[in-house]
Amino acid sequence: MNEEQPTEPDVATSETGSQLATESHDPAVPAAYAAFMRTGWGERELDVPRHPITEHAARRRAALADAFPGERLVLPAGTFKVRANDTDYRFRPDTAHTYFSGNQTSDAVLVIDDGDATLYARPRSERDTDEFFRDRQYGELWAGRRPSAREISDSLGIEVRHVEDLPSFDDDRKTRDITTDEDLARVADELRLVKDEWEVAELQEACDITTLGFEDSVREWDRVLEHGERWIEGTFFRRARTMGNDIGYDSIVGGGSHATTLHWIDNTGPITPGELVLLDMGVEGRNLYTADVTRTLPVDGRFTPVQRDLYDLVHAAQQAGIDAVRPGVPFLAAHNAAMEVLAHGLADLGLLPVSAQEALDPESKVYARWTLHGTSHMLGMDVHDCGRSSVDIYPKGDLAEGMVLTVEPGLYFQEDDLLVPEELRGIGIRIEDDILVTADGSQNLSAALPRTSVEVEEWMGRLRG
Repeated sequence: MNEEQPTEPDVATSETGSQLATESHDPAVPAAYAAFMRTGWGERELDVPRHPITEHAARRRAALADAFPGERLVLPAGTFKVRANDTDYRFRPDTAHTYFSGNQTSDAVLVIDDGDATLYARPRSERDTDEFFRDRQYGELWAGRRPSAREISDSLGIEVRHVEDLPSFDDDRKTRDITTDEDLARVADELRLVKDEWEVAELQEACDITTLGFEDSVREWDRVLEHGERWIEGTFFRRARTMGNDIGYDSIVGGGSHATTLHWIDNTGPITPGELVLLDMGVEGRNLYTADVTRTLPVDGRFTPVQRDLYDLVHAAQQAGIDAVRPGVPFLAAHNAAMEVLAHGLADLGLLPVSAQEALDPESKVYARWTLHGTSHMLGMDVHDCGRSSVDIYPKGDLAEGMVLTVEPGLYFQEDDLLVPEELRGIGIRIEDDILVTADGSQNLSAALPRTSVEVEEWMGRLRG
C-alpha cells in the first residue's frame, strides 16, 4: 500500500531556512497542503494600545546608558523553558528586559547602543511560510497571534526589528550582556531599588488583588477542610490568573507542622481543626509587579490560648519592624527591631539558654533557632527584588523614599524539637506585609488584610458567614 507517511524531523525547516518547532508525531505536510494554507487569509491587526510604561522605560534606558557611556548593552527577554518533553512552561520575560523596554514577548533582545535603543523581537510570521500553521511555539494557529513589529513599536515607543536581524556584535565596541556581565546586572538592579509613582501603583494593585485571593480562600473554608492545602492553592491561583498575570511565586500553604518549613510549596497536606495554617501568597500583576503577603490563620476560626500568645508575639515583632522603617535608616533596621522583640519573647518563654541580650549578640544569635530567616527583602517585579545590587547598597545600605520591602518575622517550632515544650512543637507563625518607604515613614500596601489576632478572628468569622 503506497500510503504517505510522516517524514518530518522533530524540528522541521521552513522555506527560508529557519527552524520550525514541530514534533515527530505531527502529520506530513504535502506541498499541495502547504501551498493551500498560504492562500485566502484576510488582514487584521491586533489592538495593542500604547503602553503606560513607555515614558518610564525611556528614562530608565537613559539612566542605564549613562552608567556605561559609549558601550553597547544587551538585555535578552529569554525564551521558553521545557516542562516535560514537548510542553513548555508559560513564558515570563526576564525582569530587567521588561523593566527597560516594557516588552513581554518571548525571544526578544533589547540593545542599548551608546544611548540608542532597539528592540529585536520575534513578531508574528507572514503567511508566505509554514510557520504560522506548523510551528508549535510561535505559529499563530498553535500558540496565538503575536503582535507585528509595527504594533510592538507603536505600543512601546521604541524601534523594533526582527530578532533574525540581531547583529553578531563582533566589532571592537565594548558589549555587555546582562546574562553574563556582573557590572551591568548590578547597575540594572540598583536602578530598580527606588520605585516611581507608577510602580507603586502597580504594587498596590497587586496587593489589593492578593487581598481578594486571601478572602476567596476563607470564603471557601468548608472546601478547604475537605480538600486541604491544595484547595487554598488553587483558589488563590484562580484569582491571580483572573485579575493579574500569575502568582508571583509558588504559593506556600502550610497546615499544621508544614508551617515550620519555610518554603513549603508541595501543598499536599490536610487542613486540620485545632491547628494553624500559614499562607504565604502573592499575585503578580499584568505588568509583572508582585505582592508578597503572609497570614497565619486558626483553622477553627479562633486561636487557642497558646496559639494566641505566640501569634501576638510575632505580631508585636512585626509592628516593631514596620515602625522602624523610614528613610535614612539601615535596611536591617526592621530586622533588628523585630528580632529584639522575638528574642525577649523567647526568653520569657524560658527557651533561651542565655539572656535575651546575650542571644542578640551577633556572635551568639541562638534565638535564631526559632526564627530562622531575615525579616525583610526588597520587593518589586521580582519577589526577591534587586538581588544583584552591591551588598554595600543592599542589604548593607540605608533605606530611601520609594523603596518597597517586606517585613515578615516568624516563629517556627519544629515538631521534633526537644528543646521546646510539647504543646509548642509543630507550630509555625509568620506575618508579612509589603511596606513602602515614604518621605516621613512608611505605608503598608497590604494593610487591607487584618493582622492582629482579634482582627483575624473577626475577619474569618465574617467571611465564613
